[in-house]
Amino acid sequence: MKRITCMIVEDEPVSQEILTRYINDFEVLELLGVCNNAIEASQKLPALNPDLLFLDITMPRLSGLDFYKSLHNPPYVIFTTAYPEYAVAGFEVSAVDYLVKPFPFERFVKAVNKLQGIMSNTSQQADPFIMLQADKKFHKVAIDEILFLEAMGDYVKVVLPGKTLIVHQTLQRLFEQLPAALFQRVHKSYVVALRKLEYVEGNQIFIRTFRVPIGQTYRNDFLTVLQKK
Repeated sequence: MKRITCMIVEDEPVSQEILTRYINDFEVLELLGVCNNAIEASQKLPALNPDLLFLDITMPRLSGLDFYKSLHNPPYVIFTTAYPEYAVAGFEVSAVDYLVKPFPFERFVKAVNKLQGIMSNTSQQADPFIMLQADKKFHKVAIDEILFLEAMGDYVKVVLPGKTLIVHQTLQRLFEQLPAALFQRVHKSYVVALRKLEYVEGNQIFIRTFRVPIGQTYRNDFLTVLQKK
């Protein structure tokens, strides 16, 4: 696999040193630069164009999360912070992983390996899709367009931006056909696209104008996925 270029955006010198050492010890990674804050990163990012950011969330003037949200066509991101309560917020922007300080080298390796898996899948299938039969037609549906699935007996409602398909199939069977890293069962009747999740409030997931309930038996697994532990 090709080398993964990366940048560190971190305001703590000790954390900069640890990340630099970890990156240098990981053969597939190539460190392009270290920035002390998000403002500096915004100036260097266009020229360096890294594949990956190691980005602290809590920084002065501009938080890492707000900085990342402001980027057009952003690189992959692995958030680093001392505050685990930011996990859900980091997940809103499809972060690869979330490292809670202080994290050992083994946890760092796990995060990078996860990124390698994502990049490998993306390169093998640049425009993944699934064929779904609805209304006596076969529809080519881009995986990335699916917001969530809702069970309706022996049928499944596939909710997409601006339209809904009713597919004669069980929820579990359709769930098994989708990339496991991108979708999560959150209720006996619902599967959500993790990248489309906007925020979680109580026992509800908000995706655009939709509210998806979180089932009690699925809650712990779902929160574990969000925190990426």
